[in-house]
Amino acid sequence: MIVAVTFIVVGILIAAFPQLLSMIVAAFLILIGITLASISYHYKKMKRDFDNPFMDFFIKF
Repeated sequence: MIVAVTFIVVGILIAAFPQLLSMIVAAFLILIGITLASISYHYKKMKRDFDNPFMDFFIKF
């Protein structure tokens, strides 16, 4: 119930302030980028002990 009310309030705020949507999307993209960078760093560190060709292929990029 609280989640639904929160979504409704956020929807109203986005409708009232359209620039809020761009800030939310930008924050979301930054968070995804930081998460992917930290996962990549973790797997590169783990590569010394764990050799997985599947992960090696994707970590190269």
